[in-house]
Amino acid sequence: MLIIAFINNISYSSLAFFLLSPDKLILIQENLSWAGALRYCRENHVDLVSVHSEEIQLWVEDVAQKASTDHVWLGLRHTCTLSLWFWMSGDFICYDNWAPGNGTEGEDCSPVERTGAVQARGDQQWVSLPENQTLNFICIRYEG
Repeated sequence: MLIIAFINNISYSSLAFFLLSPDKLILIQENLSWAGALRYCRENHVDLVSVHSEEIQLWVEDVAQKASTDHVWLGLRHTCTLSLWFWMSGDFICYDNWAPGNGTEGEDCSPVERTGAVQARGDQQWVSLPENQTLNFICIRYEG
């Protein structure tokens, strides 16, 4: 089943048939904005990674450690209109791993949208960052 929605001219898809495994994650050591990272992943692989479980979080942590930036983009985005965080896969957040003071109520709704990244080292929790920062990012790929 493939579901596609458009919010703020960005498409969100739900790939219910796609099974994620550690070999499907690829770190791109190129510094791009969140939108640039999303475009890169969709044009060259599948999408930015969505973290739906602690198991996937552990895979992401392993990959993120090799980043050349302090944070690594995830497929996580905030909407001020609905005041919530969601995954680009189209799913809402059930599992979360927010660093203290991030991803909670009172998100900055300035003209620059907030997007989610994981700390590359340390506790490797999720943080809310302006989408125009440039970071490494993790894509999902079909091939192993």
